[in-house]
Amino acid sequence: MDKIRIGIFGAGRGIDIAENLMLLDCKIVALCDFNEKRLNKGLERLGADIAAFDNFDDFIECDMDAVVLANYFHEHTPYAVKCFEKGIHVFSECISNGTMAEGVELIRAYEKSNSIYMLAENYPQMIFNREMKRVCDGGTLGKIIYAEGEYNHPVSADDIGFFKSSVYFFEHWRNFLPRSYYVTHSLAPLMWSTGATPKRVSALPVYVPLYENATARQVGDRAAIITTLNDDESVFRITGCSAFGAHHNAYRICGTEGQIENLRGMGSKIMLRYNEWSIPEGKEEVNLYEPSWNDKDEDFINQSGHGGGDYIVARMFLDCIKSGNQPEHPYDIYSAVTMASVAILAHRSILNNGVPYDIPDFRCEEKRKEFENDRQTPFHGTDGSKPNIPCCSNPDYKPTDEQVKRYLEEMNK
Repeated sequence: MDKIRIGIFGAGRGIDIAENLMLLDCKIVALCDFNEKRLNKGLERLGADIAAFDNFDDFIECDMDAVVLANYFHEHTPYAVKCFEKGIHVFSECISNGTMAEGVELIRAYEKSNSIYMLAENYPQMIFNREMKRVCDGGTLGKIIYAEGEYNHPVSADDIGFFKSSVYFFEHWRNFLPRSYYVTHSLAPLMWSTGATPKRVSALPVYVPLYENATARQVGDRAAIITTLNDDESVFRITGCSAFGAHHNAYRICGTEGQIENLRGMGSKIMLRYNEWSIPEGKEEVNLYEPSWNDKDEDFINQSGHGGGDYIVARMFLDCIKSGNQPEHPYDIYSAVTMASVAILAHRSILNNGVPYDIPDFRCEEKRKEFENDRQTPFHGTDGSKPNIPCCSNPDYKPTDEQVKRYLEEMNK
């Protein structure tokens, strides 16, 4: 089989993904980014003679099999739809759709196409989450009834380098990101391990604005505490991208007979515990250990970002293209739109004092019709569109004039 030809849309995060695809013997044929500086840096990193574009419509005319969507977090849907219309496969980084209406548009276009669609969510493939799935699949935990997922990523308010690289203009999506929206790192590992799908969501905020002289940010919340009721009657407690305590990615899965979790601040170490009356043969009541990859590509995995997850999900995507099969839960398009719905409706719950919302099944056209005009968004669009809902639980919150002044001064240096 000839090398799979890949186009990369977004020369920031997209270059990391491209490098993993190149390890898997793909051919990167085109790179697109509207920012000339990022585009040139991306070309330098790839070290390849590839076509470069500053607009998507020209880029999509290249002869390629698949596109990596690594553009702005909330703006993947319009470009995925254009790929579907040309029969091009899609590897979509982070959230699949920024509004409920876009979720409808995305799935309608997908169902008319023959394209593979995969969410490029890497956290389920971290070594401790793979071990949790292995144990859940083994059945020794009994029926899974509760799970927790935290993606806790505080950033110093004085980290000017972060703001210059990741929040480099005032209307940037990160500056308006509600705490519930960046949800896939918390939610996808639980869906992967347990097989459950959220059906109802509610959420409450942790509202603690940054100190007075911090760099400007439009969101005063530190976390969204999200609860989902799932299709198997289990319950998840998750965060989006939170900022409390110390940095960690933490997951815990509880069954009727035992529980498994990775230990905060202790690398990939696993704690597997059983009730004294339900200890399986060959185990102890308390089992503390480091999991193993047991993977033929361990050398490549260890070179890869996000705990090896970047390489593994790239490999999964290519396997889907080669086999002609869509990815499995939670990487398929319906799971992706479900996770986006959790993000969007959790924020809506926060804005409405924790009121629960049912998560629509977008396999059903009747349900899709209910949301086809729902374009509530907290984000600015690259097309000049403005937010139409608050991004913070306190709609009156704004950074101080001094914070805004400091931000603008730093960005213009």
